[in-house]
Amino acid sequence: MINLLPPKEKEEILKEENWKLLMILGMILLFFLISLLLILFSIKIFIVGEVEAQKIIFAEREKEFKSTQMQNLQNNLTAFNKKLSQLDSFYQNQSNFSEILEEISKTLPSGVYLNNLSIVSQGGKNEGSGCSISGFSPSRQILLVLKDNLEKEKNFQEVYFPSSNWVKPADINFTISLKIK
Repeated sequence: MINLLPPKEKEEILKEENWKLLMILGMILLFFLISLLLILFSIKIFIVGEVEAQKIIFAEREKEFKSTQMQNLQNNLTAFNKKLSQLDSFYQNQSNFSEILEEISKTLPSGVYLNNLSIVSQGGKNEGSGCSISGFSPSRQILLVLKDNLEKEKNFQEVYFPSSNWVKPADINFTISLKIK
C-alpha cells in the first residue's frame, strides 16, 4: 500500500502511533504495579492475620498456664521444697551418734562391757547431748581406768560416776552420766 499523505500528516500519524504505543506500555506498567501492590498488600494482610492468630494462641496458653491447676501444682512444689529445706536443716543440726559411739568404745578398757547406752539430743549439734551409760566391770581398778579415759576425752563433759559404783571391789554393775559437746 502506498501512502500518499503529505509528510506532515505522516509525521502526525507516526507520533500518534508512538503515543498509543506509549499509552499501552504505560497502562501495562501501571497494571503491573497495581498488581504488585495488591499482591504485597495481600501478603501483608496474611502476615498480620497470622501474627494476630499467634497472639491469641499465646494468650490462651498463658491463661491455661495461670489456671488453678497450675497454681495448685506450683503451690504443692513450693510446699514440698519448704519441707525438704526443713528436713535438710534438721539433719544438719543432728549430732552424729556413730561418732559418739566410736569415742565411747575407744575409752572402754578390756573386760568392761555395756548393758545400756542412752543418748538424748539437747537440741542439735551446737547444744550437745546427754548420755547415760550402764554396764559391767570386773573390778574397781578397771572401772577407775574407764573413768580416767572418759574424763580425758575432749568431747565428754561433766562425767559423773555415782558413789554406788565404788562400793563393791569386784563384779560391779555401774552407771555413768555425761554430757557430749
